[in-house]
This record gives sequence, structure tokens and C-alpha cells, in this order.
Amino acid sequence: MKVVIVGGVAGGATTATRLRRLNEKAEIILVERGSFISFANCGLPYYIGDVIKNKKDLLVQTPESFNKRFNIDVRIKQEVIDIDRKAKTVKIRNLQTNDEYEETYDKLVLAPGAKPINPFESLESKRIKTLRNVEDAIEIKKYIQDNNVKNVTIIGGGYIGVEMAENLSNYNDVKVTIIEKASHLISPLDEEMASFVHKVLRENDVEIILNKGVRKIVEKDNKLFISFGKENKEAELIVLCIGVKPEDNLALTNGLNVWLTGGIKVNEYMQTSDKNIYALGDAVRVKNCVIDKDMSIFLAGPANRQARVVANNICGKKTSYIGGIGSSILKIFDYSLGMTGINETICKKNKINYKTIILSPFSHATYYPGASMLTIKAIYEKKTGRILGAQVFGKESVDKITDILATAIMKKMTAYDLEELDLCYAPPFSSAKSPINLLGNSIVNELEGLVKTVTWQKVDKLKEKENVAVLDVRTDAEYKVWAYKDCIHIPLDDLRNRINELDKSKTYLVYCRTGLRSYIACRILTQNGFKVNNITGGYHFYSIISDKK
Repeated sequence: MKVVIVGGVAGGATTATRLRRLNEKAEIILVERGSFISFANCGLPYYIGDVIKNKKDLLVQTPESFNKRFNIDVRIKQEVIDIDRKAKTVKIRNLQTNDEYEETYDKLVLAPGAKPINPFESLESKRIKTLRNVEDAIEIKKYIQDNNVKNVTIIGGGYIGVEMAENLSNYNDVKVTIIEKASHLISPLDEEMASFVHKVLRENDVEIILNKGVRKIVEKDNKLFISFGKENKEAELIVLCIGVKPEDNLALTNGLNVWLTGGIKVNEYMQTSDKNIYALGDAVRVKNCVIDKDMSIFLAGPANRQARVVANNICGKKTSYIGGIGSSILKIFDYSLGMTGINETICKKNKINYKTIILSPFSHATYYPGASMLTIKAIYEKKTGRILGAQVFGKESVDKITDILATAIMKKMTAYDLEELDLCYAPPFSSAKSPINLLGNSIVNELEGLVKTVTWQKVDKLKEKENVAVLDVRTDAEYKVWAYKDCIHIPLDDLRNRINELDKSKTYLVYCRTGLRSYIACRILTQNGFKVNNITGGYHFYSIISDKK
């Protein structure tokens, strides 16, 4: 059996090694147009920021080590430019000599990845960079150091844009700006959760310009001038982080089925419309397990799992790729942001009857030093309590909480299941009431009618009604620092004795710092005949989302 693999990194290289482990006799050829076949793509911003100091640390395998250990024919700086499906051959161009030759195959694997979007390609400038591979990272880092760059603008505020902002800020006196066309950074995030990201970046002197699409870039007198809206900005270096698009050209030009919006079509076995050609990674679209629709997932984890499926099927082991949910995590200075499942935008687009809840537990027992507050936003199916998505922000335990919720979403678990999870506890690591268990409790409380919740986004509009009032149940000291406009203030511990001050004809929207004390207040008031709603997230959440500069 002869297998030709187009592209290395996570998808192609993992397919090759799995193939070898399953079939010692197969002839395996890996063709990579770059200089590196297997590198830590996600580590590139950290190499630029000098967190990873040696580029060799980014290299998982070299062509020589790959060949020696796995007996795989690795051909770097070569590119597959055409496929003859009928003859089962590929045409390969040597990018160093420009020579072309053909290679036969029994099975062909397409793992070309995705390429950065660059609407300014016509402007040939050494001061405009994109980041896709090790060569790009070396070039960006060298340019900053050689030219003593002090002013960098990042166009696009997705994962890579935010990581680049942090890492470029590691250079002394470098002023970093992010320009983003949308209303918030990190598009998979719901807007209010993005407020936490904005706050941390601004606290670290990263300028954020939102709702501004870049119209034009002009290079003059060794500087770049960026036009957006009616404004202009000067920069010494621009890094384009607008996004990526699947490398599906080879598939498209050779008659394989491709999605109109980009991405190679594959079945559950990662086969294309040609049974002898497989595709995986950033170049394909796969099923979203929550909504059962195809989507692009530009992440290394899914690519590695798909690679195993491809290799298994080529070697006769029938294996399916069940899909993914886009679980990811992002470091933002001293904080972390975890995301998994779907967001509110996807819920609305797919007409899902959902609710959200905000929880602000501590990362571990508060009596043990170093506990910090987390913010968890969960999205769940209103009728069943099935967990659909989650976004987690904080300094500690973000990865752990996100991973548990990702498992819950993949396995279609409900809030009732979260209540019952038996999770490990010791004071340095968690609380006896795990944030996951608390999240389950909170959702179940609403499902069973013990409390009704309302989001801060709806409070202003509801407050306009004559029979609605806002009730603050925090302490006197907290109230003096800040209070919601025109609210009634009764500390929780005084509520039972002062309950006669409230009007049963009104509906009360109740808040505290995080939502726990206000929940207790809601239970007291409900059982005394009052109509109440707990404002989810409390003052802590409101203080972040209300500052949307």
C-alpha cells in the first residue's frame, strides 16, 4: 500500500505516524511545502514574545528524525499542485528547483491546513505580516528586533490577535493596538464575556479599537498609515490576524466536493467525495455535536483525532469521527479564557430554546491562600437543562472547569448530571462545593421553579415598568461604594425584619455581589408571597460588562 500525504503539522504528521504503527510495510510519503513538517503551531506567538526562546523547541519532529524513527519519506519544500484521480497520481513541484514530477498513490490524504486572510495582498510591504508557520514567526521576531519597532498594530481580534497582543507587549516600550471590525474581541465569545478580555488587555496598556473595519493601508516614509472609518492610525508594523480560510483549492480544482463557504466535504470516515482520498484538519468542515451541523474547527486537538480516524480507515479499521464542539483555551496575561460548545448567537440562529446563567465561584476554598474569583457563563436547554455551551474566565482552574463542561456537553449531560458529579477536592485545588456542582445546583433551582433569573441586559428595560423595582441586598459598606440607580437597599441579614417595607404588588429584581446572597433573598421573598427575579452574575458581572469603552 502506498499513501501520499499532503501537508504536515498536526493532521498530516499524525496521520503518517499512526499509519506506520498500523502498517510497517506501507510506503508513506509526506509532502510539505514549508521547511518544517511537525511544529507547535500554537506556540508561535510565544516564540515571537520570547517566552519560548529557542525555535528548536517548537519543532516536534525534523524530516531526519521522522524518517529515522518512522521510516517515512519526507519531502519538504515541495508542493502537490495537481491530482489525476483516474490515474491515481499527484503532480509535485520542487519549490527549490521548480522541477515537477509525478507520484502514484493508493490512498491520498489532504492535510493542507488553512491560510491567513489577507485583503491587502496587493500592497507588498515588509512591514505587513501574517502568522501561519515557523518561518513567519522567525520573520516577525527578527523584524521587531532588527528595526527596534515601538508601534505595532494588530488587525483582527481573534485568538491569534489577542495572543499576539500579549506577546508583543513583552517587548519593552512597544505600543500595541488591536483594531477589530466587530463589536467585541474573540468572536465565539458572547459580547458580555468579551468585556472581561477587553478589561485585562486595557489594564496591560493594549489599545482596543472596536467596530472599525480597516479600509486602506498606505506605506509612506517608512511608516504605515491605516484608515478605518473617518480615522487614521500610524504604525511601524502591522500583523494581520483577521482569520483563516481552509486551503481547499487543490480539492476544488480536482472535482472534489467543497462547501460554498469553504472547506472540503468529508463523511464520518473523513473520506472526500472520492473514496480513495481523505481530508482532515483545518481544510475540512466537520459536524458540530451540539447542533448536528457542519462547521470549521481550526484547532489542533480535533485535527489529531481526525488523523487517527483517517489512518485507521486506510488500514481497514472502520472508525468514525463523531464531530467536535470547538473547545479552546486562551491565555491573556495573568488570566485564562475557556470556551466550549455553542454561544448565544448560534442558539438564536438555530432557534434553540435556551437560557443562560452566570456564576462567580472561587477557584478553591477561600480559607486557603490565593483563591481567586472565576466567572462562568453557561448556556443550557430551557426545557431539559442539557448543557449546550460554556465560557469561563479567571486566573485559576479555568482549564479544569472548561474541560469538565466540555465532557458534559459532548456526552449530552444535563444540570442534574452536573449536580451528581463526584469531583476531587482539597483546599488548594477546589471547594467542597465544586464550581461544577454549584453550576448544576443553580440551573436545577431554576428548572424546578425555586428561582427565576434575569440578565443585567434586561434590567434597564424592565425597570421602566411601574410595577418593577431593583432590590440591593448587599451590606451597607458595599452599597456606599456603588449601587444600581434608584434601587431599594435592604441588606440580606435585615430582610426578614424589614420585609414589610416592600410592596407585594411589585416585581423585585434582586442583586448582590455574585448572585448567591440574592438567591437566598429570592427564596425568602418568594415564600412570603413576593414576585422576584435574581439578577444573574450580580454586581461583579455588571461592573465588568457596563464598562464597554
